[in-house]
Amino acid sequence: MSPSSRNRSAYKASHASFRQPSYDCRELPDAVTIVVYVPGVGGSGVEIEAHGPDLVITARKTRFVRVNWQALNLEGSQLDYRLRLRLGLGFDYSQMDAAIDDGVLTLSVPKRQPELAAAGRLRRVA
Repeated sequence: MSPSSRNRSAYKASHASFRQPSYDCRELPDAVTIVVYVPGVGGSGVEIEAHGPDLVITARKTRFVRVNWQALNLEGSQLDYRLRLRLGLGFDYSQMDAAIDDGVLTLSVPKRQPELAAAGRLRRVA
């Protein structure tokens, strides 16, 4: 197996273990509000990461093992959630506010000040 095909199969396997949740974005004058619908997820199952201009939200469902367990072909509905959004560098991810209530995750990401956003985007080359 060539290295490039190994990387693709590893990506496919990790990507297949998640599904994309429904979400809604609203831009406000000083922030952006993101509402993500993740039924079956509690507050301890949410991970939010910022990688450069990307915001990655991973929400893992709580698993219950029942005594009378039987396979019911529920594999697709029991997948965890992962949402990857490219918001850009104009946001202050360190000041982000998040709350989850009844499977609805609400994020508020404040915008950077215009002079700070421009300074992060422009780099001195010479």
